[in-house]
Amino acid sequence: MLNEKSCGAIVYRKYHGNTEILLIKHINSGHWSFPKGHVEGNETEIETAIREIKEETGIDVIIDQSFREIVTYSPRKDTHKQVVYFLGKAKNTDFVPQEEEISEIRWVEIGLATSVLAYENDRSIVAKAKAFIP
Repeated sequence: MLNEKSCGAIVYRKYHGNTEILLIKHINSGHWSFPKGHVEGNETEIETAIREIKEETGIDVIIDQSFREIVTYSPRKDTHKQVVYFLGKAKNTDFVPQEEEISEIRWVEIGLATSVLAYENDRSIVAKAKAFIP
């Protein structure tokens, strides 16, 4: 069994009194989710999340370590994948999609995100993240 680990974050901003979260649409699968990616070398989970968010979206974040949620699934028959999500406050809000991986990025009002997200795991994480966003 192959084990994979990725880290990312639910990236948020305050916009006209509303909380919006950043969603990305993957080129390969076509589904909406959160920015994340594989741990490289001796990176910490936080370092991986910050790097992957920057690579995929061009956005810098401040990570809230008090929010840490883990999702596990099998992307292939012989693979077990663990994804660690944090909460990330956007330091800038203008995004640039990583052309090789991301077809679209959008800020979505947090209450509407569940209707855009493809997976129940992701919808559940948004519900949990709401309680942590100041």
